[in-house]
Formats: sequence, C-alpha cells, structure tokens
Amino acid sequence: MGLWQSTFDAIYPPTCAMCDAETETTGALCGPCWRETPFIGACLCDLCGTALDGEAAEDLRCDDCLTIARPWTKGRAALAYDGRARDMVLRLKHSDRLDLAPPAARWMAKAGAALWPDDPLLVPVPSHWTRRIKRRFDQAAILTRALRRVTGHDIALRALVRVRATKPHKHVDRRARFADLDGAIRPCLRHGKVLKDRNVVLIDDVMTSGATFAAATEAAWQAGARDVRVLALARVVKTP
Repeated sequence: MGLWQSTFDAIYPPTCAMCDAETETTGALCGPCWRETPFIGACLCDLCGTALDGEAAEDLRCDDCLTIARPWTKGRAALAYDGRARDMVLRLKHSDRLDLAPPAARWMAKAGAALWPDDPLLVPVPSHWTRRIKRRFDQAAILTRALRRVTGHDIALRALVRVRATKPHKHVDRRARFADLDGAIRPCLRHGKVLKDRNVVLIDDVMTSGATFAAATEAAWQAGARDVRVLALARVVKTP
C-alpha cells in the first residue's frame, strides 16, 4: 500500500459498501451486511443461476428453465434479488452509487468462474438512449467495465443496441415481457461485427424473467457469435 493510500485511509477509514460501519478494505461489507446479503451458493440452475434446494450437481435446471426455451447456453448470478442485494441494485441503478460497481464485479467474477468460455467477450445488455439520458449512465456498461478490471477479459460496450424503448415490466406478466422485448435489441450496424465467431458473455444487473437476456442473446446470435452465456449481478427470487 502506498503512502498516499495509507494517509487517505487514516483520514477516511474504509467503510462498508452498504452502510457506514468501518471495514478493513474499501468496498467490502461489514459483518451484519454480509449476513443480510443473499449470495447464491453452489446448488443452482445451470441456465439462469437461480438458487436451488439440495446438493450441487452438474446441469441442474429450475422449474422455469425446464419450461422456457433459453437461447443462451449457460447462466449465472452472484446474488438473489432480495434483502441487501436488492438495496445494492437499486442504489447502483437509481442513486448514482457507482462506487458499488467494483465490489459487485468481484462477486460477479466469482459467480462466473465456472461460466467463462475460452477467450470470452463481455457485452453489456444495452438500455435505450432515452433511459441512459434519464439516468446519466448505463449500469450494465458500468458493471462490464468493472468486470474487465477484475478479470482482464475483452469487452465490447457498443456491440448491441436497443432500437426501441420498452415498457416498465414491474407489474407485467412473463408472456408480455417476452412480447415487448421481441426484436427490441439488435447488433449495432457499426460495432456489432466484433461479435462474429466470439464466445460472448452478456452482462446485466438483474435477471427477472430472462426476456431481456433472451432478446440480447438472439441479437448476438444474429451477429454471428460462436457461443452466448449470461451473467447477472442478481437473480429475482421466485416467490411461492
């Protein structure tokens, strides 16, 4: 650790990414926040990353992935979208908490350890330009940049484009989500060629139904990708 960093930490001690409690390193979680953050364990669906009951095994499928055709080949998520994880995603997306991207990327990299294909190309799921103007940034692109710093993998921030704004999906059923996103994402005419013959890993903050990832995956296949996998910071928990 350099002198400047030591001096800075002495004046401004590292604090928890989610609260003001002091921690040993910047961007870490304190004990209570760690316990309240639902990390996804080893027993999970191989296609969407949702946590499953039982013991870990290869090629497990959740109920949704047994009934919904997924166009990608593998999927992972670092967190279940609940508790502290939900707070983190909302702060990153709506409260300009870009300082949360580095720890989020570390957790995503760990979750994706069994996901990375040979020579992966990380591609953010694109948001529409109107939404980027409203938020002033694209959280998927922010996470993708942070993942590059952690993993060293190549990234292509502008390979895909969302050609039309879609409706908010908070109170929309699964069928309507997929219908609304059909054809909404396409390869960028200028930058999409970089996807040809590459092993693509799509990056986003949250997976809910999988409709957005599906639209982005179809666009990557259209651009000639060799393989497409998906990685989210959080996976929405299916309630009984």
